[in-house]
Amino acid sequence: MKPTLTLIAIFVAFNLCAQDLIEFRGIGRSGHYPETSLLKQWPENGPELLLKIEGVGKGYSTPIVVNQTIYVTGIKTDTTDMLSAFSLKGELLWDTPYGRSWTRSYTDSRSTPTYSDGKLYVSSGTGQLSCIDAQTGKLIWKVDAVEKYGGEIHRHGDAEAPLVVHNMVAYMVGGEKNTMVAFNKNNGEEIWQSKSLGGAKSYASPSLIQHNNRPIILAQTTDNLIGIDAKNGTTLWNYNLIQYHTSRQGVGGNTNPPLYHNGEIFVTSGYDHPGLMFSLSEDGNTIRLKWQNDTLDNHHGGVVLLNGNIYGANWQHNSRGKWVSLNWETGKVNWESEYENKGSIITADNMLYLYEEKRGNVALVEPSTEELKIKGSFVINDGAGPHWAHPAIYDGKLFIRHGDVLLIYNIRE
Repeated sequence: MKPTLTLIAIFVAFNLCAQDLIEFRGIGRSGHYPETSLLKQWPENGPELLLKIEGVGKGYSTPIVVNQTIYVTGIKTDTTDMLSAFSLKGELLWDTPYGRSWTRSYTDSRSTPTYSDGKLYVSSGTGQLSCIDAQTGKLIWKVDAVEKYGGEIHRHGDAEAPLVVHNMVAYMVGGEKNTMVAFNKNNGEEIWQSKSLGGAKSYASPSLIQHNNRPIILAQTTDNLIGIDAKNGTTLWNYNLIQYHTSRQGVGGNTNPPLYHNGEIFVTSGYDHPGLMFSLSEDGNTIRLKWQNDTLDNHHGGVVLLNGNIYGANWQHNSRGKWVSLNWETGKVNWESEYENKGSIITADNMLYLYEEKRGNVALVEPSTEELKIKGSFVINDGAGPHWAHPAIYDGKLFIRHGDVLLIYNIRE
């Protein structure tokens, strides 16, 4: 389907100094975006809408932006996941099918592509990993990783954003044979496998940390939080998470990339699973539980760390939740506040951006340990379905995806 393009206003000039948005949730998948000089208060009706692109395909994934090109996944026809490239004026450059979509539940595309050295890496809803040329859309290599390695996908399909580590792309497979497999990012040849600890793939994408100059991949299955040596795939440690999944609902539904800061790791998922803080040993070979918190159990909207405090939304049931702030060091609750509903959160230029999942309210928030300080809001009326795609920020622009529609707002001062 050819996209319908609506140019709302003249697009602001492209800033050559802008840092490319190459992966899910910004820097280190932490929800941080390296932007400055952004609005600290929004106008009454929200920031200026610069561009609306319709026809990006149905999806819950987030766009990335590299070399003045927007890349976004979606389902445009039948049951095929499609990666599309658009110019910053909204013109469709190419469409490339990359795998079978998930058809059993919540069928829209999930995987956010990852960019590295002129190539894009993306996973289909059924666990097919593909490498695609970013300029032409040509498929370079593809592996049915879940099928080939005896993997197991959790009940709502594969939502992973592949992780690029130097010359490799690391990918979770889950199941009883392997936990993760690393492939040569140029030709798809296997580099290493990590041993299985049991449990299917979770919904959380893996992330890379540098702990005392040691590269460690943080990964989650339905059962465990796992530290993997990025150089050779050796499992350094694992911590059983499923012991906290005490009700039938959401068992194994680990959903969010962990946060890492100064040798500590915070992990959270919904369904009344407590938020857990771990301390890594100096050599990174062991972890210990530091504290747990029963208030912040983020469903799947991510959490951020800002000025020594964690911000996110909690889960009361699948369609309800409040917004929460915790102290990173102690786990003490700063505040718990109503705002429309739970949703996703990111941060840039010392401000927070909330995207509520039920009705599409978007809020600009000043970080505070005292209360939820809203500095402007507006509502997304375009698109259809749950508002599950995480927002993104690039070159002074806020990207909001809702189903088949991508909206881009000017948030520069």
